[in-house]
Amino acid sequence: MQALAQKAKVSLREKWQDPSYRKRAVQSRILGFVKGLMEAGQAPTPQLYEKLRRDGQPALETALRYFSGFDDMIRQAQERRNHKVKEVVFLDRKEDVYDLTIERWHNFSLSAGIFVHNSVDGDAPAAMRYTEARLAAIADAMLGDIEKKTVDFVPNFDASLEEPVLLPSTLPNMLVNGSSGIAVGMATNIPPHNLTEVIDGIVHLIDNPDAESKELMKFVKGPDFPTGGIICGREGIKAAYTTGKGKLTVRARASIERVKAAKDNIVITEIPYQVNKASLIEAIAGLVQDKKVEGISDIRDESDKDGMRILIELKRDAEPQIILNHLYKHTQMETTFGVISLALVDGRPRVLDLKQMMLCYVGHRKTIIKRRTQFELDRALNRAHILEGLKIALKAIERIIRTIRASKSAPEAKKALMKNFGLSDVQAQAILEMQLQRLTALERDKIEKEYLELLKQIERLRAILASEKLVEELIKEEMAALKKKYGDARRTEIIGEVEDIELEDLIAEEDMVIMISHAGYIKRLAISAYRKQKRGGKGITAMETREEDFVEYLFIASTKDYLLVFTDQGRVYWIKVYEIPQASRQSKGKAIVNLLQLGAKEKAAAVLPVKEFSDDKSIIMCTRAGIVKKTLLPAFANPRKGGIVAMGLEEDDVLMSAKISDGNQDVLLAMRQGKAIRFPEKLIREMGRQAKGVRGVSLAKKDEVVGMEIVSADLAKTGATILTVTSQGFAKRTDLGAYRVQSRGGKGIINVKVTEKNGFAIGLNWVLPDDELMAITQNGMMVRCPVKQIRETGRNAQGVRLMSIEKGDHVTSVAKLAAKEEE
Repeated sequence: MQALAQKAKVSLREKWQDPSYRKRAVQSRILGFVKGLMEAGQAPTPQLYEKLRRDGQPALETALRYFSGFDDMIRQAQERRNHKVKEVVFLDRKEDVYDLTIERWHNFSLSAGIFVHNSVDGDAPAAMRYTEARLAAIADAMLGDIEKKTVDFVPNFDASLEEPVLLPSTLPNMLVNGSSGIAVGMATNIPPHNLTEVIDGIVHLIDNPDAESKELMKFVKGPDFPTGGIICGREGIKAAYTTGKGKLTVRARASIERVKAAKDNIVITEIPYQVNKASLIEAIAGLVQDKKVEGISDIRDESDKDGMRILIELKRDAEPQIILNHLYKHTQMETTFGVISLALVDGRPRVLDLKQMMLCYVGHRKTIIKRRTQFELDRALNRAHILEGLKIALKAIERIIRTIRASKSAPEAKKALMKNFGLSDVQAQAILEMQLQRLTALERDKIEKEYLELLKQIERLRAILASEKLVEELIKEEMAALKKKYGDARRTEIIGEVEDIELEDLIAEEDMVIMISHAGYIKRLAISAYRKQKRGGKGITAMETREEDFVEYLFIASTKDYLLVFTDQGRVYWIKVYEIPQASRQSKGKAIVNLLQLGAKEKAAAVLPVKEFSDDKSIIMCTRAGIVKKTLLPAFANPRKGGIVAMGLEEDDVLMSAKISDGNQDVLLAMRQGKAIRFPEKLIREMGRQAKGVRGVSLAKKDEVVGMEIVSADLAKTGATILTVTSQGFAKRTDLGAYRVQSRGGKGIINVKVTEKNGFAIGLNWVLPDDELMAITQNGMMVRCPVKQIRETGRNAQGVRLMSIEKGDHVTSVAKLAAKEEE
């Protein structure tokens, strides 16, 4: 035993030298730990992972190096399957084993499972004697009630047996499993679909017989292949479902993993339907060898029992998206599936659309249910007829016995019973076969009870046969049970047309840190660029800026989120987060004007991150002249490269701020001459993009709006206060409750006492006690000050000195410093 252990130790040490083996082993350990948390009913979070990890379990920061992110680790853990043998059972009875015709695509064409010696790698099928299979549990849904005369039987090819013309099948097999075949002058190629979606569509069609195929497509999104993959485009699906013929473009699922600086890997985890994995790898290797695709250094098949994984290592500085697009174009990573929904309907071949296929299934099930009901009714009637005879016999049991004893034979006794008691042949035979124990009082009660139950059953069965509605309800009930037992989530994703696929469709979705400086420089970094630090740490450099510049906006957004950039000219521009250059922590980023097609005199006035253009959100805008406007967020959902009008402006007026609100907030405006007004945003009616807005505040002569904030009563509970800064370097904080709610369009109330000493107001922000303030003057002088060093005062106060201003200089801008990311 020690020798065996020693050999195993040596073998493991040799394997550990292989980086791919080492990576798989560490990944397996991490996924096993996360899967254990899930099975224990705990939702894994980064904090929970760190808290519960055992000795030898990698720290989260190390663990995430083996995945594209925390979400990817969770997804792989959810899909993890344990294929270890857990139990061996010895059968004490014989079990049937069925032969199986083996051919190239069986493992794809039957979603019940992958059979022995037949794999996605294209291994040759084994000899028949080594190959066996058994029916999956869902096969019961295809064979159920076949013994109840639900289908017709005909002689088989040599008339030695009988076989069903079709199966009674509760499962809509033609749609769910698909079909493929060819005959003289015709062919069929129906793709598989998701059981849950198909059932939902059929139930909707039963409830709404006038529904067309387009309406049914709300439920049946498209084919759902057992191998997953991505269907590119909906036009092919639409054509297939409305005409019966269509062409689908199916792509492999691939992601890009950043291994180290300037080096990436392409990882393929799903391939198109009916594509041979081994042949695909050979084709990619051939392209590299023929130098048709540059930038690939190695290809490895790391697939195991946990799933498919084809790793393509790229050379340093190779552009992964370009290589991936080449692979889609030149290999079977992108294939076409031609849909021909041809089926035999009443013995004749017909090309069917989605509705027609569902109607054929519904018609089939109606026939099956009616035949099954008729069979059960006939059986119940026959049994009731016999019980009626037994009841007659029990009432006159003595006469029955004398009649039987007086008869010389069984046929003679039967005739006598039929003649003397008015019994039928079947009833008389049942009486002759009745056991003496049936004469007891208990048995008589059983017969009476059974008879009454049969009468109820007969009534129910006759009601079903008489009502089409009840038949349809039965279909729906049976399908609901099928969905509950076997329904699962869709595997194949559906995205936009191949021609219209943007870079976004190929970008992995992950959270990024977005930073925008006061001078208009922008960049993004992966969250992993910041290491976690304890409270009180020194921090790390987030962004290199010029001496007179600083980080004004910092927020976390997904790579696929939008940034809406509002300019002072009342226009809005879009930029996707992934389009922002990804830079190092030390880089200052890129000027935002170089990423957008801004006009010659346009300047960015506000930047808003948006994940979804939901109907319950609005954008509130304000101009220097005190005009406010509210527009629903979906009005900005259709991006244009050259931007669109966000707000109509009067001559000499400019947009100075834009904020997102949920419709239940208050608007707080601050004016240059020291006043402020707070009013409910509900007083601003919703308007279109071209509208100019309504008056938010009545301005005095030579006055203008210098700041806008969206606030609520709940904001004060967080300790937030309203910070105002003046041109001569003074600042003050005031409790939000001091600003009473007024009507829109008023002149406002005093916000800060404006004098020659402190100057006019130049900005307003709501701040928290731990925030920091940054102010900059016209001559480039800048000061950074913790908010808590500015004491809280009433509205009618000058404030305290924030910075000393030289003669001829004044404060031009103030901003709340973006919070630092500490990892």
